[in-house]
Amino acid sequence: MSESVSTEPVRLTQFSHGGGCGCKIAPAVLSKILANTPFTTHVAAAFPDLMVGIEHGDDAAVYKLNEHQAVVATTDFFMPIVDDPFEFGRIAATNALSDVYSMGGRPIMALAIVGMPIDKLPHEIIRQILAGGEAVAKAAGIPIAGGHSIDAPEPIYGLVGIGVVDPKRVKQNADGQAGDLLILGKGLGVGIYSAALKKGALSDAGYAAMIASTTQLNTAGAELALIDGVHAMTDVTGFGLLGHGLEITRASQVDAQIEFSKLPVLPGAMALAQAGHVTGASLRNWAGYGDEVALFAGIADWQRAILTDPQTSGGLLVSCTADAADQVMAVFREQGFERAAVIGRLQAGSGKVVVTA
Repeated sequence: MSESVSTEPVRLTQFSHGGGCGCKIAPAVLSKILANTPFTTHVAAAFPDLMVGIEHGDDAAVYKLNEHQAVVATTDFFMPIVDDPFEFGRIAATNALSDVYSMGGRPIMALAIVGMPIDKLPHEIIRQILAGGEAVAKAAGIPIAGGHSIDAPEPIYGLVGIGVVDPKRVKQNADGQAGDLLILGKGLGVGIYSAALKKGALSDAGYAAMIASTTQLNTAGAELALIDGVHAMTDVTGFGLLGHGLEITRASQVDAQIEFSKLPVLPGAMALAQAGHVTGASLRNWAGYGDEVALFAGIADWQRAILTDPQTSGGLLVSCTADAADQVMAVFREQGFERAAVIGRLQAGSGKVVVTA
């Protein structure tokens, strides 16, 4: 039987209630769900070779095989953030592999996670989504070696990412140190862009900047892990800069001071935020962790939206010694992360974030 053909253009985002990493369960809700589960209370003790589990909200699990090798395993998937199926596939795959890089690992293969409304999407659209993921895997030098697919009410795509890392070079949230500088690898504003896109308010240049940022693999992570002065690393995704910054401060039992004026922001995102193009996930993020953040006096709502904006396939957040900062910035520049910037530092404290002007 031939598949049905519709004369109407297909808009992927019309099938989803949320898009990209903005689909994440709100941080406060997730904490309640996971509280006192076996994931958090028994796994580490039962499996001594499990170097990294769920304890500190790290980006991937790490299992030690021997003195020189450990496996990095992660999974990430979401609903469309753009209507172009090929670009949706690219964005989702780039985002999934980022978690391997942020642990200091190098991906070696991936498995596809596919859920599609088969009765609503033409087969060619689904093929293009898969092709986008394949294109990213090719750029990363790895195969998509299998996967699993289901008939779902909303389009879902992502990857299971498998990588390897030297156990001595694993980068966890809990290893930040007072005195470290904080360096962010990509510009903020992806969620703001996506909110504007849904309302037809994103310019062609803004859309191009959005695609360029969300499809840039965080390959720098594997090189940054080799620098002795790099202590902690994560990627900034659905919980925004403040949320993922808090993951480092809580786990490391330090405070972070972030300077708003030093934040790298994608072109035009500030103006869009001032015009009210903010996602619901941004507001949920603030509601979930705002009591752990001290903001500078007079901060506007749009500025807070930049700080809480959910990033899909966002940049690496690196905690490193001041002496290593030039090396870290050089790696970012060599790998094409032109917006990378020092945005603050860690200091003695108890897990809070302070934002200054």
